[in-house]
Amino acid sequence: MEKNRLLVPYCKTLALVAFAVLLVSCSMPRIIVLHDPLTPEEHINLGVSYEQNGEYDAALKEYGAASKRLPIAYLYMGNIYFLQGSTGKAERFYRRAIQKTGDAKAYNNLAWLYYTTDKNLAKAEELGRKAVELAPDSSDFKDTLDKILEKRGAEASRE
Repeated sequence: MEKNRLLVPYCKTLALVAFAVLLVSCSMPRIIVLHDPLTPEEHINLGVSYEQNGEYDAALKEYGAASKRLPIAYLYMGNIYFLQGSTGKAERFYRRAIQKTGDAKAYNNLAWLYYTTDKNLAKAEELGRKAVELAPDSSDFKDTLDKILEKRGAEASRE
């Protein structure tokens, strides 16, 4: 009987410790914020790689991650949507790129979008002229503007 009396406090203490450990392990869930190890430039590079492999959804995800700190990513997103035929989304992202960066490529690509869809050629000409003004050495931008002017001239002669 004496042996049992000595075991009871130990058993109670052990049970209490086990209960405390169980209680602590079932604490409230924690929110862990992971730090993105990639820079915005690395996200752009990864997106370009995905785009070249035809993995457009993965590219859009990378460009979206980069756009938070690198607004030129909107241009890349516009390019993807243009390739996929979503001209409304492409136009929106090109406009955002123009607004946030003023990049000549964004002006040129939006002008090209208008040219290829025969939508608002006057605005396409204005955008094409702005692209050439921002990058006068670019033969691609001059080519875009020439094609727009040629199409506008053809339309004017029909009227």
